[in-house]
Amino acid sequence: MFNLKDKVMYPGHGVAVIEETMEKVVGDRSLKLFKLKFLFKDTTILLPFENINACCIRSLCDTQTIKKIFVYFYKPFDKKFDYVDFTPSGWNRRNKDYQLKLQSGKIEDVAYVYKDLMTVAQQKELSFGEKKILIAAEDLLIQEIQVVTAQTAHSVQEQLQAPFKQFLFTQPAIRPLSSAI
Repeated sequence: MFNLKDKVMYPGHGVAVIEETMEKVVGDRSLKLFKLKFLFKDTTILLPFENINACCIRSLCDTQTIKKIFVYFYKPFDKKFDYVDFTPSGWNRRNKDYQLKLQSGKIEDVAYVYKDLMTVAQQKELSFGEKKILIAAEDLLIQEIQVVTAQTAHSVQEQLQAPFKQFLFTQPAIRPLSSAI
């Protein structure tokens, strides 16, 4: 279970700290709640203790996991994009898959989405929707890595983009480094 002041990853939203526990009466039920304050946005939520497992909230990953993520980014992608369906219906399927992965709460899934979209950017210019998901995945990775490693957002973003530098300059407007969290 989690304790006060623990930093946690809330799937799809980012890193939060457990500010307090409280009890509230809702209808005829008394609920025990965690108050989560997000570190990188001005948002606070109340999360019932009983929903902790259902919403996939988790402790932050360790430095070993982060190292594995960076090794993964440098490996050649395990699939070819010759068969990728770049039609609107193909995008709808990929978008649904990306959204599910971002909401899973697993850093490995977020890293997959990031690498997949960075690799797609080698094949074509990313659409608005693809860029939006890429930025969301990058932000989630930056937040967690920044907190775990105590680095600046800019430094983390440079490390994330380094394996993909060869095409960042041929595909402008993914996101300049200066716009990091």
